[in-house]
Amino acid sequence: MAKHPRTLTGQVAAITGGARGIGRAMAEAFVRQGMRVAIGDVDAEAAQRTADELGAGTVALPLDVTDRASVDAFVAGVEGRLGPVDVFVNNAGIMTLSPLVDEDDAAARRMVDINVHGVLFGMKAVLPGMIARNRGHVVNIASAAGKLGFAGGATYTATKFAVVGLAEAMRSELRLMGADGVALSVVMPAIVATELGGGLRQPVGQKPLRPEQVADAVVDALRTGRFDVWVPSENKALFSVTSMLPRGAREGVARLMRTDRALWDADAATRRDYELRAARSEPALAPAPDPAELPAAAPEREAAS
Repeated sequence: MAKHPRTLTGQVAAITGGARGIGRAMAEAFVRQGMRVAIGDVDAEAAQRTADELGAGTVALPLDVTDRASVDAFVAGVEGRLGPVDVFVNNAGIMTLSPLVDEDDAAARRMVDINVHGVLFGMKAVLPGMIARNRGHVVNIASAAGKLGFAGGATYTATKFAVVGLAEAMRSELRLMGADGVALSVVMPAIVATELGGGLRQPVGQKPLRPEQVADAVVDALRTGRFDVWVPSENKALFSVTSMLPRGAREGVARLMRTDRALWDADAATRRDYELRAARSEPALAPAPDPAELPAAAPEREAAS
């Protein structure tokens, strides 16, 4: 952790999935810090509206995090307009829910493509420049589901475990490369009051987080260099204590707090509009013929020649 809080004024920040929710809240928080902000989103029109509303020279660029060429173009576009990226936030992600045995394979591939490959592509695109300059900070937005398995969201949980593990491994790689000026943070929020978190069942004793709380925690991590970022911060102590218990006891605590049902008992009606949009968030998928229905499973992608 940094001995003195870092100054963020003037730094260039790029945020994936920045048009809405946590991404937008981070963009707003970064602007308040005097940072120069670029947001990328598959919904380019929404990204431009957000940039216009934020002002302060905020830049909006199209971005499909499932496409490495698009991610590379996003980073190049940010650097061409604002300068070298100091802060890169891998925020883009989706969550569709169902018991694993009922899950549509296209939905599973979509979550892996966006939540895992999107983060991998972002890190591969931005880290070489940061390592060469020995300066920069990558923030990966994971979830409390990156530390705990949640029924009803097995694939989503798996993607967030991957994001946490990736950050752990890359932290070691940076140390072995001598890139001590490049920092990483992995953010693990509980349920956030966004569309992605809509209709979820709150565990006992916890309230929905506001996106602004996550954004403030990210700003603090940028200023201090903190790696593990739990939101709310008290969840870190709760996880530390319960992780020392035998498995049966841990699962008993989860049942007592009803964390085991947070995704399982999600209100499908409340989540309907979000999941419909998430189902269209993969550009390779054709839109559903009837907007009232989720699209059928997408055909297998052709192998690269």
